[in-house]
Order: sequence, then structure tokens, then C-alpha cells
Amino acid sequence: MKVYKFGGASVKDAAGVKNVAKVLASQGYENCLLVVSAIGKTTNALEVAVKHYFEKENYQQTLEDIKRSHIQIANGLFDDKNDIFGEISLFFDEMIFFLRQNKSPNYNFVYDQVVSCGEMISSKILSEYLISQGFENTWLDARDFIKTDHNYREGAVDWELTEKNIASLGKQKNYVTQGFIGSEENNFTVTLGREGSDYSAAIFAYCLDAEHMTIWKDVPGVMTGDPRKFQDVSLLSNISYEEAIEMAYYGASVIHPKTLQPLKQKNIPFFVKSFLEPEKPGTQVGISPKNEQTESYILKDGQALLRIATRDFSFIAEEHLSLIFSALAKFKIKISLMQNTAISLALCVEDKYGNILALNDELSKNFNTEIVKNVSLFTVRNADMKHLTKFYKDKDVLLEQISMRTLQMVING
Repeated sequence: MKVYKFGGASVKDAAGVKNVAKVLASQGYENCLLVVSAIGKTTNALEVAVKHYFEKENYQQTLEDIKRSHIQIANGLFDDKNDIFGEISLFFDEMIFFLRQNKSPNYNFVYDQVVSCGEMISSKILSEYLISQGFENTWLDARDFIKTDHNYREGAVDWELTEKNIASLGKQKNYVTQGFIGSEENNFTVTLGREGSDYSAAIFAYCLDAEHMTIWKDVPGVMTGDPRKFQDVSLLSNISYEEAIEMAYYGASVIHPKTLQPLKQKNIPFFVKSFLEPEKPGTQVGISPKNEQTESYILKDGQALLRIATRDFSFIAEEHLSLIFSALAKFKIKISLMQNTAISLALCVEDKYGNILALNDELSKNFNTEIVKNVSLFTVRNADMKHLTKFYKDKDVLLEQISMRTLQMVING
């Protein structure tokens, strides 16, 4: 069975949805499961609605605007008698009903119940359109299959139960389902982390023992650098799972960091291809003698540099590290780079949930701390060690680290 994942950019409008059908016609749609993200920037818009809800602003108008944009897309795909228009309205009616009845003050819980609707609607639209074009498929609610814990916005998958659920699917059919979402034991929605649709596709691929998995993007494949940030980048035709995992961990935006491990465990070939040029080979990730180790560049913006030092000039010892890492876990702050000396620890961190100040307050009870916000982590993989000086030009370097053939520096701006 094949697993295809289409991101929000591929279905951002009616023309995009139509193009998905063209991609499937060119690639083959037999025994295929499609995972689709929310349309365009819908997730961002729904996040605004949740924010307005908690700030007691007019979230209904925000939802109405989102609904209108989806109706507009549907108008470009279906005649006005199609049932999809009623289904779109029902999704938004249910969102508003939930928010009016909700008593929970838990922001993350409410976030997951609302923001997940973007995937539900986009998958319904795509499924219905494909059927209208002769691509028969069954629409699945991913929450019936991917089961998680109660960690809203960053759900951990219950692999045993998820495997059992997905194994019940027939492998001689076509399916359309959602990325990004699962559910906990009470069937409330739990999202898998921002940009988690790639991970959803990998979960289905793993549990179905997929023939291969393909992510369809608006880029030719995995490049040696983001062409919006770096010049003279090129396509990586073949890379190993390990290389792809490292690139994703350091911030390469093409692949979600959690995606690779399930595929690697079963050696499932993984492709990153362009939905604009589906006939081109893109990038293959897997075990191959053709795998490249080409110098590549990753710039991860929106980081913070946290410097932590003992107050009495004692060493940073195990008991100190235990306190620090417990606080990081408590506030859901992820480390991108770590460097320690005898009496200090420097952490480049990603603060997805806006908790850096709360973390600093807690750590400052026991340590001297300093925060530098809005820094970037610049990583060079497979660096030419003889020509490193060029990477320092015009950069305000706050922290640097070289390990094997990987150069990393935290820079201002």
C-alpha cells in the first residue's frame, strides 16, 4: 500500500485540489492512503479564533471568515446541490456549539478541539472531489485510528493500540484521512504537534507496512538549503534516514522531525516530491549506495539563548542538570543546542508555547540566568572543514560548536 501526504499549500484553493487529482492520475491511485493537511493558512486562522475566544473577543466572526473561504473553494469544485456545503456548515456549527458549551479553562485542550477542524474539513472536500472525478475512496476519521495520551498539542502516540486500529483497514482500498490529529481514551481530539501531518502519514505507513511514502511539497525535494534563505542551493537526490533525521532536528522545514523514525524502523522508502512537477524524481530517503553527504545549510529562526550559571561558582553538577531539565520539560521548551562549561550552561531553545519567561522565573530561584531572544541557529551539515571562515562573515556569533563535520552557531537576528 502507498501513503501520500498533501500539505496545506497543495490544497490552498480549488485549483490546488484539482491538481491533487492530476498528481494521482499520473502516479497511480490503487491501494493508496492519502493524508491531507488543513487548507492553506487555515490552522493559523483557527489559532486566532482560539485566542479571541480566551480573550473574550469576537471569535464567531473569525470562524465565519474561515467558513466563507472554504465555501468559496467548494464553489470552484462542486455544483451547489452537493452535500459538501452542508457538511462544511455542520463543522463550523459544531465548533461554535463546543465553544459556547465549554467549561474547561485548559487552553491546550480547547486549542486541539478547534484547530483540528481544519484537517477534518479539508479531507472531506478532497475526498468528495476525488470521488466526483472517478477516484473512489473511503473517508476516515484519523481520531478513530491514532490514539494518544492526554498531552494536548503534543500528543504521544499509543503505538500498540494505534497499530491494532490501523491494521483493521483493508489494504485493497483507497482512503483519505487527516494529518496532525489523534484522540485520547475519552475520544477528545489531541494534536500531534505543529506541522505534524508528516508524522501522521509516517504512522499510517508504519502500521500498514507501506510500499513507500511520499510527501508532496511545493519544492522539488530536499535541498541543500532553503532557497528563500540561501543562494546556489541544489537538490539532494538520495540521502540516508540518519541524514534526514539530523537535518529535520536542526530545523530543515521540508520534513517534520518525528517523521523519519517510524519509516526507518521498517526501512520504508520515503520520497519528497513536487506536486507542481510530479514527474520529476524528487528526493529519496532510505538505504541506498547513492546516498549523498553534500554540504547543506539550515537556518532555524525564532530561537532564544538561555545562559545559566551557578551563584556560588560551584560546578554545574548532576543535581543542577536535573533541576534544569525538569523545568524545561515542565514548560515544554525544547533544546536545539547545548553547551556547558564547569560553572555555566548555555542552551539554544525553541519556545513554541511562549513559556520562556516562566521558565526563567523558575530557574532564577537557584541560578543566575540571562535570556537573549530572537536569535537563530545556523547549522552546516557535512561542512568542508578547510573553509569554515566563510560562514562567520557578517555574523554576530553568540555561541558556536563543531562536532565531526557539523558546524553550529547561535547568531543574533
